[in-house]
Amino acid sequence: MDHRRNVYFFYKEEESLKPKISELFKLAIENDFTVVDHYQKANIIVSIGGDGAFLQAVRKTNFRDDCLYVGISTEGTVSLYCDFHIDQKEKMVEAMKLAKIEVRRYPTIDVIIDGKAHFHCLNECTVKSGIIKTFVLDVFIDDLYFETFRGDGMIIATPTGSTAYNKSVNGSVVDPKLESMQVSELASLNNNKYRTLGSSFILSGDRKLTLKIVQDGNDYPVIGMDNEALSIRHVEKIEISLSNKKIKTVKLKHNSFWEKVKRTFL
Repeated sequence: MDHRRNVYFFYKEEESLKPKISELFKLAIENDFTVVDHYQKANIIVSIGGDGAFLQAVRKTNFRDDCLYVGISTEGTVSLYCDFHIDQKEKMVEAMKLAKIEVRRYPTIDVIIDGKAHFHCLNECTVKSGIIKTFVLDVFIDDLYFETFRGDGMIIATPTGSTAYNKSVNGSVVDPKLESMQVSELASLNNNKYRTLGSSFILSGDRKLTLKIVQDGNDYPVIGMDNEALSIRHVEKIEISLSNKKIKTVKLKHNSFWEKVKRTFL
């Protein structure tokens, strides 16, 4: 981090946070960082909030892969993307000065809708029926027809994406060092007409997943990108693949992904 000294803080304007954020600004300046007023001027982007704020920070700053992202939690504990807590400023300074931090690279996924609209996700892309009715998807892997799905929807996640959500639908917890995507079903119908794998599956980083929405009137799905929802009419095809773009995050060396999983779920 020695050559990265321009810091941009991403946070919600909340009256209760103002004193603590002012202290963070002061702490940054005292340690020879420059606080900038726009993310394009920064080479370190600091989100203040929780994992949701971190995802918003990455999204609103256009998934920059030429800078470092740092998550600072304002909630009860640290979380998956936030290794620091806003009330532990001494710990932040100590970590920087004693080289207790490291840079980890998290993969993202590319989502292309009908060959036109292009999006990135750090966590996951979800595709759900937009009305109170199941919908039908033809699923292709590398352009090879795989199955026809009928149900409430699908989750396509990065290794770090929505660990709790994937667990709730019997998906796997995936090591973030694996370049992969996990595909999980939401309430699939399996009968004589529709048959799916019935379990989540993991695709390697060089695979492409294509979902073709059967045009039966329910072609207005809700598409979630991390913690934002899109509503696009008459969607026919969604192509999803692992991106070359990786998000670089600052992490404490002793706070690995699996330590966080253990702390959260066990």
